[in-house]
Amino acid sequence: MSNEARRAAHALKVIARNEQIKEYIQHSEDLYPLLLKGAKRFVAGETRKEGIQKAEELIQKGYQISVEYIGENTKTLEECIEAKNECIALTNELRQQQKNVTISLDLSHIGLTLDPALAVEHLQEIAKVAQIYGHTVMVSMEESQKTEEILEVYKTVTAQSPHVGITVQAHLHRTPEDLADLLNYPGKIRLVKGAYQESAEVAIPRSKELNKRYFELVTTLIEANHPVSIATHDEELIQKIVESGYIHLPHVECEMLYGIRPDLIRSLKEQGAQAQVYVTYGSEWYLYLCHRIAEFPPNLYRLLSDIINPPEAESALY
Repeated sequence: MSNEARRAAHALKVIARNEQIKEYIQHSEDLYPLLLKGAKRFVAGETRKEGIQKAEELIQKGYQISVEYIGENTKTLEECIEAKNECIALTNELRQQQKNVTISLDLSHIGLTLDPALAVEHLQEIAKVAQIYGHTVMVSMEESQKTEEILEVYKTVTAQSPHVGITVQAHLHRTPEDLADLLNYPGKIRLVKGAYQESAEVAIPRSKELNKRYFELVTTLIEANHPVSIATHDEELIQKIVESGYIHLPHVECEMLYGIRPDLIRSLKEQGAQAQVYVTYGSEWYLYLCHRIAEFPPNLYRLLSDIINPPEAESALY
């Protein structure tokens, strides 16, 4: 990534966290619908119905799916309960898909910001329903200052609910040590590079060093025979993982976000990998959209093009 692209990515991540800008967009009768048009390349829609419809389309094409009701940093108890109930409703409505379904969530969406004990209670409720249908629950990772609390909530719940998994970020300096500990727990581990803006004291920037770290962590998980979701869109990394023969192992899946490199995840599926697409829905799509553009700044051109000329359904590319 060039210096200009890095600066653009940093600016987008700062904008994404600016509550005044977010509130302005969400209440703008002109700007909100325009940006939503562009967001539809990466987000299934604002409603559960739209999220499930997109997930079912992908299942019919042979993909595994992970579905998330977007949201984080929920500020009131009522909003936390509402988010928890939405996750349960989503799980219930996906009940007919008896396998290859993951319900993903941010703990700060269901109570972590208010009280870690509340997050434990709500995650346990969601896990109980998911277990009935044989579905996986995947806990996402958030900013580094939340990492310790997120891991503690996860460990508490997965000890009794092994179908609950955890996401770890390769760019954090602490991750190799965390991973060694997490191998003692049964849940699937989803490995991402890390999308949050972190200081050099906390994380490795996007670089060859980070790619080397990511592959080393994948190898650690493979050799431990631990369930793993390899979640990256980095073509160079994916090629190395394919050449290593990892994608054909039964405890390994490859995951990509909906709307990002559908050609690449389709190729992995055609090569026999367990290919999973991460589908999101909800009205809190603004932050998610900013991160998708920040990770690959040329997506900004797609966004502008999609606002003027809405694309055909992204699912047609899978």
